[in-house]
Amino acid sequence: MRVLAFIPLLVALADLPAQRSTSQPSPVAQQLIRNEDGWAAALVKRDASYFQRMLGAKFVYTEDAKVMTREQVLHDMTAGSDTVTAAHNEGMVVHEAGPVTAVVTGILVVEGRSSGTRFVHRYRFTDTWVKQDSGQWQIVAAQDYLMPRK
Repeated sequence: MRVLAFIPLLVALADLPAQRSTSQPSPVAQQLIRNEDGWAAALVKRDASYFQRMLGAKFVYTEDAKVMTREQVLHDMTAGSDTVTAAHNEGMVVHEAGPVTAVVTGILVVEGRSSGTRFVHRYRFTDTWVKQDSGQWQIVAAQDYLMPRK
């Protein structure tokens, strides 16, 4: 008889993971995912104005063993020798660290050409965003790791 009393509880617990997975992302998470997707689109367009708006004044970028300033990144994104033909994000997760700070992790897939050779790169990224007094989110630090090919 006691087992029957637990059946409603077990049914309710079985539904919990599904309820969590269908919950809406917070407004902050929605905005930062839009920003990250905008970044991928801006790579293809070489959209200097997008990068200038999104990169914080003291932005710092790390890729593998290389560290770059905001100015170096702006130059590479808009005038670099590689041509990006497609870019998109996968598996993004927003980690809210407070009302004005969040970290986004995910994978950026970039397709294009370098010195006439086609490439597809997958970067594991960690981006740190800070909400400015104006209400706009800016990226202040980013780290990319070029994932080895499978």
